[in-house]
Parts: sequence; C-alpha cells; structure tokens
Amino acid sequence: MLKTTNNSILKNRIAPICFVGVLLFTSCKKDKAADGIDKELFDLAKATTGFVWYKNSDTLLEKSAGSSHAEPFLKTRYNTLAATQLDSMGKVKSDAVFPEGSLVVKELFDNATTIGRYAVLYKKAASESADANGWVWGYINSDGTVAESATKKGSSCINCHSQSNNIEYTLMNKYFP
Repeated sequence: MLKTTNNSILKNRIAPICFVGVLLFTSCKKDKAADGIDKELFDLAKATTGFVWYKNSDTLLEKSAGSSHAEPFLKTRYNTLAATQLDSMGKVKSDAVFPEGSLVVKELFDNATTIGRYAVLYKKAASESADANGWVWGYINSDGTVAESATKKGSSCINCHSQSNNIEYTLMNKYFP
C-alpha cells in the first residue's frame, strides 16, 4: 500500500512540474527569422566580396574593454562606398562623413572560427528604420534570426556608439588605434 501511495505522489508531482517546464520552454522569447529591413541587412552582411577590412587586415581582434557585445572576437569591414572614408592605413578618417549606401559590418565571433552575430550600420536615410542621422542599425544572428530589429533604430546601440571619439558612430579608431 505504501508503494502505491508513493507512486501516486510522484505522478501527482512530476506531471505538473513537467507541464510547467514545457510551458516555460515553449513560451520563452525566441529570436525570430529576419524579414523586411532585417533580412535586407542580413543579406548585405553575409556578402563578403567588395569590402575593405579595418586597417586593411582580416585579423581577428579581441573585443575591446569598451564593447558591450557578448562575443569575444570581431572583425570589421566596409563596403566600397564606406571605404572611401578610410585612410591609406585602413582606419576611419577623423573627419569622415560616410556617403549614402555605406555599409559597415562588424562580424562578432563566438570563438576563433565561428561568427555568432553581425552588427551592421547601413546609411540609408530614406528607410523608415533609419535614425536621425540616416543610419539603419542591424543586429542579426548568423543563423538569420534577429537579435535586435532595425525597426528600433539602434535604440540599444546608440548610447554606446555616441561616446566620445566616435566617428559617425564608429569606434574602431578609438579602441583599435
């Protein structure tokens, strides 16, 4: 009789715990697949031809002390329009004003070989997702899901990227001189 009672108690406790666990697991916020402007930014970020690397080097850099990104490594590249604002050493010119269509892609690496996320700045003033300075901010996981939608106009990014010594929101010269 005692064994049956213990089995009943276990069943009565385990079933609700399992149910709650399943509920929590399925209701947790999940990143959604990129669409609209986020998909456009993801597609632009995945393309790798026609870019110039910061300091003309694709060397993986350890994230700086000033970075709020979780990933420990990064590389930054500029499309041909944005690259017009780099000097001969591949650094952003101190008086740079990136032209319309400029694309800056920061590849954020989970480890020495795996890109985990793309942080993207795209100068597209006509976009309804552009901030007051004409930049569209993308924060997209490498699997195509959205970490922070561009429709939020960089609200989670602008504070850090507006710190002293930024050049049009870029901080590479400050932290990787």
